Amino acid sequence: MDGLKEPAQEWEPFNRPLFESPKTRDLSRVAVIDIGSNSVRLVVFDGAARSPAYFFNEKVMCALGAGLAETGKLNPEGRTRALSALRRFCSITKGIGLPDLTAVATAAVREASDGPEFVAQVFEETGLKIHVINGPEEARLSAQGVLLGWPGSYGLVCDIGGASMELAEISDGEVGQRLTTPLGPLKLINIKGGKKGRKAFITKTLDDLRATMGPQSDRLFLVGGSWRAIARIDMHRRGYPLHVMHEYRMTARDIRETVKYIDASDLEKLRSAISIPSSRMALVPIAAQILKGIAKRFKPHDIAVSSYGIREGILYEQMPQIMRDRDPLIESCHFAERKDARLPGFGMRLHKFIFPLFQNSAPDRARLVRAACLLHDVSWRAHPDFRAEVCFEYATRANLGGLSHKERVFLGLALLHRYRNKRDGTQFEKLFSLLNDDGRKDAEVLGKAMRLGAMLWANPDNETAKLNWLPKKKSLSLTVTVEASPLFGEVAKLRLYSLAKVLDATAYVDMKLT
Repeated sequence: MDGLKEPAQEWEPFNRPLFESPKTRDLSRVAVIDIGSNSVRLVVFDGAARSPAYFFNEKVMCALGAGLAETGKLNPEGRTRALSALRRFCSITKGIGLPDLTAVATAAVREASDGPEFVAQVFEETGLKIHVINGPEEARLSAQGVLLGWPGSYGLVCDIGGASMELAEISDGEVGQRLTTPLGPLKLINIKGGKKGRKAFITKTLDDLRATMGPQSDRLFLVGGSWRAIARIDMHRRGYPLHVMHEYRMTARDIRETVKYIDASDLEKLRSAISIPSSRMALVPIAAQILKGIAKRFKPHDIAVSSYGIREGILYEQMPQIMRDRDPLIESCHFAERKDARLPGFGMRLHKFIFPLFQNSAPDRARLVRAACLLHDVSWRAHPDFRAEVCFEYATRANLGGLSHKERVFLGLALLHRYRNKRDGTQFEKLFSLLNDDGRKDAEVLGKAMRLGAMLWANPDNETAKLNWLPKKKSLSLTVTVEASPLFGEVAKLRLYSLAKVLDATAYVDMKLT
């Protein structure tokens, strides 16, 4: 699989089809090893086919590309560490019972004169076949990883490794122009001429990139460990309350301020404060200068961190278009409901019940309403005293694709109100500040509507209760059938009145007793 493929070729590193049918909803467990210039990582994917989750995720910092620019060879110590990590990963996947293991290697292995020797040694000692991919292919797969998490995204994907940096344009779900550069911090750390030589090299390379790629004023997607480290420092500098990397947003101004912050900081103290490995922290100042230069030249309207990259792009490669077109958030929520809810399928019935309150919602809000209904019961095993908190943690921390940080907090707050009438006094109050007043109110309405609807379980095949909402008249009415009337007791009434209160409405009840 070396080199750039012809367009008609199928990139197929697996020994079996991952998606046997476009109708597939669940992913058969699959493992991917990514052998980078700085780290070697094993990820075992599981969960929803359209939104794979991480069953297992382990990284070993090997620095295979250290010294590559000077010697032309892989770092000897890094080779030893990488071989040890690969032996461990092969044993782990064998123990899990996975029949196949896919491995890809990027810049360090493809550029080193002893790269083929390393590939052969790995195969001889472990039986693992490594697919060495070239720069443009690496850029394409990284971009497809972004598309797995952000369907229909547009902008510029920038994937930084230890020994290279790749860029790719994405628009309307397709990968466009792509290229590779030698702007890897591990490669630049000992560049001839020291800091001045490095700055001149970065400047010249980025100027050439800008001339080749043209204007890129849409979103800039950042893929790679060095970018994530910078994002963590930016969070630390800003006192940002939600420590989730995926979909973290920055601006060009944030980047400039964070670069100043890094330059003025004691790197060891900063590293310790935010728990970045020493080997990664050593590359951060170089990566920060590169990122500052990218933002200056391309002027993106915003910058988003992606936890998805090459490994996810490999999975996306095999997805039929009908699967790619599905919403990853809704697919992962359906999976969670099938796996964990007490009554799988009730989520959509609950959605039908509360829909009158949200029938005029924008599409972005409507999908969150649907997601909340699907997730409303997946944390039922938690102790009742902590169920609201567990729900909030699940929404804000879980591997749910296609969610901005504000949307995570909205979803979490709605689920918190599904189990708790008030949100005051929780440990999450700092996170609520990511929503404006209207967002917090809408989340409370959604949560309290689910809290009411969850009490009206009866025959799952019949509509036993119905809400009617007249916003101009501030009128909220509940119609209950004969079958469901025993369910509408004292607690259900209190929940109806609590929902009406947050809507600033008058509640009416119509008991259909005949």
